[in-house]
Amino acid sequence: MDNEALKQKVIDVLQTIFDPEIPVSIWELGLVYEVNILPINNVQIVMTLTAPSCPAAQSLPVEVDQKVREIEGVNDVHVAVTWTPAWDKSMMSEAAQLQLGFL
Repeated sequence: MDNEALKQKVIDVLQTIFDPEIPVSIWELGLVYEVNILPINNVQIVMTLTAPSCPAAQSLPVEVDQKVREIEGVNDVHVAVTWTPAWDKSMMSEAAQLQLGFL
């Protein structure tokens, strides 16, 4: 499987992970800043959370790690949580903004 195909599979999985407080996937919310496929099918994900005090701060990165590891062909996963840049509503997809009544 090439890097682009694997990256798409990772994105597909990220679209199934939801912020526990908001009925929208972390992908649509714009919480995932980077998905990198490194040599030997190692996946690096840089993500943020809606707020440092978010109750999901402990569980969401773990859930991302576990679900991405289940993808066939993935060798290893590294999930990094960053607060730079800080997340804001403008990072959400139009679909997410529409669903949450921001549009």
